[in-house]
Amino acid sequence: MLPIAMVIGVAFYRQLAIFAPLIPYFLFVMLFITYSRILLRDIRLTKFHYILLAIQYGGSILVYLLFFKINTTLAQAAMICVLAPTAASAPVITGLLGGNISTIAAFSFISNLSIGLLSPLFLAVVGEASPESIAFIPSVLLIFKKVIPIIVVPFLLAIVLEKVSPKMHEKVRASQIISFYLWAVALTIVISRVTMFITLQDSSSHALEIIIAATTLVICLLQFWFGRRIGTKFNRTVAGGQALGQKNTILAIWLTQTYLNPVASIGPGAYVIWQNLVNSYQLWRKQRVVEE
Repeated sequence: MLPIAMVIGVAFYRQLAIFAPLIPYFLFVMLFITYSRILLRDIRLTKFHYILLAIQYGGSILVYLLFFKINTTLAQAAMICVLAPTAASAPVITGLLGGNISTIAAFSFISNLSIGLLSPLFLAVVGEASPESIAFIPSVLLIFKKVIPIIVVPFLLAIVLEKVSPKMHEKVRASQIISFYLWAVALTIVISRVTMFITLQDSSSHALEIIIAATTLVICLLQFWFGRRIGTKFNRTVAGGQALGQKNTILAIWLTQTYLNPVASIGPGAYVIWQNLVNSYQLWRKQRVVEE
């Protein structure tokens, strides 16, 4: 379904891109359904989370330095694909893959909230915009405004529903497949936005765009691989892979267009495609194992 969603997004990008404002609402409902499976006492930060966070920030610096002398825009695109926090939908996919939702939910919180505090200063150092043109506090507040309602509020509502109406909570808990279909619709719209952005780029930058897309493919695969390897050591294989590999690309695109060379946003734009091809493959493999 996810590859079909991406094909539809590319084919009908002009018609579908106008629905982009609906994406946060889709993510909100998806997470509300997914978080209904979590117990509050299971949400806690561990050594596993801190290792992943160190890779997120340390890895972004490393890839920037690796590509900086080759091309600044390429370096920015590679860096943002590592620096970007875990996707809001990562707990959904983790749940469908049979992973530990509490673990990925905890990392999603800290990953996204830390970006709100650190990214304005971090990106201002390597970015195109001058520090005077983008004030630190307003930038933090803008990022928090984008992150908090989607990440935190659905979790709080799921907890309240469990206390107020256990029967309704159980119905929501049993409706996990709905979150997958909502993600497919949201993905179609996201792909349509990425496609529209690419079509608006100057044709002279196509060669660089292809190089950026190829580079982010390698980065995407490496992050899923490293995440799963680290997760295996903590009995959190699926959660580790999704925590490092599945990125909040919508926030990453916004950060890139705000602080960096706008062409570098091709990086997280292409990453949308790569990470969802990986997710499609993982879900397909999971289904085959279940059927066997």
